[in-house]
Amino acid sequence: MSYILAIDQGTTSSRVIVFDAEMRPCGSAQEEFAQHFSQSGWVEHAPEDLWQTVLRSCEGALDAAGISAEALLGIGITNQRETTLLWDRATGKPIYNAIVWQDRRTSGFCAALKEAGHEALIGAKTGLLLDPYFSASKLAWLLENVEGARAQAEAGELAFGTVDSWLVWKLTGGRVHATDATNASRSLLYDIHAGAWSEEICALLDIPMSLLPEVKDCAGWFGEADLFGTAVPIMGVAGDQQAAMIGQGCFEPGMMKATYGTGCFALLNTGAEAVTSDHKLLTTIAYQLEGKVTYALEGSIFVAGAVVQWLRDGLGIIGSAGNTQALAEAADPAQDVVIVPAFTGLGAPYWSPDCRGAAFGLTRATGPEEMARAALESVGYQTRDLLGAMRADWGANAEAALKVDGGMCASDWTMQFLADITNAQVDRPVVLETTALGAAWLAGHAVGLYPDQKGFAQMWQLDRSFQPQMRAKTRTAKYARWQRAVAAAQSV
Repeated sequence: MSYILAIDQGTTSSRVIVFDAEMRPCGSAQEEFAQHFSQSGWVEHAPEDLWQTVLRSCEGALDAAGISAEALLGIGITNQRETTLLWDRATGKPIYNAIVWQDRRTSGFCAALKEAGHEALIGAKTGLLLDPYFSASKLAWLLENVEGARAQAEAGELAFGTVDSWLVWKLTGGRVHATDATNASRSLLYDIHAGAWSEEICALLDIPMSLLPEVKDCAGWFGEADLFGTAVPIMGVAGDQQAAMIGQGCFEPGMMKATYGTGCFALLNTGAEAVTSDHKLLTTIAYQLEGKVTYALEGSIFVAGAVVQWLRDGLGIIGSAGNTQALAEAADPAQDVVIVPAFTGLGAPYWSPDCRGAAFGLTRATGPEEMARAALESVGYQTRDLLGAMRADWGANAEAALKVDGGMCASDWTMQFLADITNAQVDRPVVLETTALGAAWLAGHAVGLYPDQKGFAQMWQLDRSFQPQMRAKTRTAKYARWQRAVAAAQSV
């Protein structure tokens, strides 16, 4: 019996799923961990929390599947991207907490680089914008603000990595310091055209290149993990959004997917062409297989599912995330409440790091129902922002249908509103956890267990297709209200 273990290390939890030889999930485990907000705009994770929750989830998933580690042919890893760690090569101990992709502490640093005229150079090489979102400014902050870090780095004693690199390091007992091309492409240090770390950018940011991991294909040998006393090869790695794109079978240029987790990330496959955006989207690596790079346009929304978490944990007006659909359905249709969930700034296509969240249209009668509806609608509005920018950059070749995945997609109400406000067909697959599926396919294909790209894409199964039903006049009026709300939030 042959199985693949997929590790999906996310922003709020670690999940592990065991897939069988037919790519069917047959056992899973998940564990949440703490978020640390020591200052306004700062978001951190304890690195040991990331590791221990992954380790315990691996054990739980194997138990749930009724197998031992000996039955595994390989491990695939997918991870929250851009989150930045720095650790001692000799001891394996991090020198500071992981700085999460949502963290905005380096806004001033990025603004100074823009003011100095460096954004064009960095954008041309990396396909990214100068924003605190990406790893480079977080790494620069660690080197300047953690006592002794600069000296240790220059002596070659430290290792930088995103979460994938940290997990590979831990799983291999410190024998392998590596990442894949998708995660490297989110660092703001990687030349996506040359396929190498940029010496010029590293010199500009005063980052020693000895810190950086080896960059590999998404599918292939990443070392041997010691998993509960059994040697299991790590055979696939990809950032979570790229893994979801793979899991959705979006292998052809023009295919689009949107993943709804803590944030929302929409990717459009552009094939061998690295398309430069005129609408503040990112040019990124979709995947790299057998040395061949496929590119994508990406739009990043920082807050999607996190706005529901805020209703639950911040305001305490809902008992669980699952309550939001029923509340939204019961909301007063006469109230037009709009929430702009810019808790950590606005991502694409605005890139407004200093903007903060706001709610508009509140009345004395506004209650949990209206707030829940506005929260879910904010995800649809932000997705329309992204799709409009993508179609403008890519032209008429973008597919009409949008493939969706992630936890929020289980809500029929949310998916119907998404179809209505974007005026696009929304296709939900049978397997919503496409991020883990993508990681599993990378590892399973690398060991010869799973089919090639074409065969995998043919196995994709539709659960439900949502068609636009909203009147054009209503759609136009609602989206105009959203745009006014965003403009007002940015002006405060």
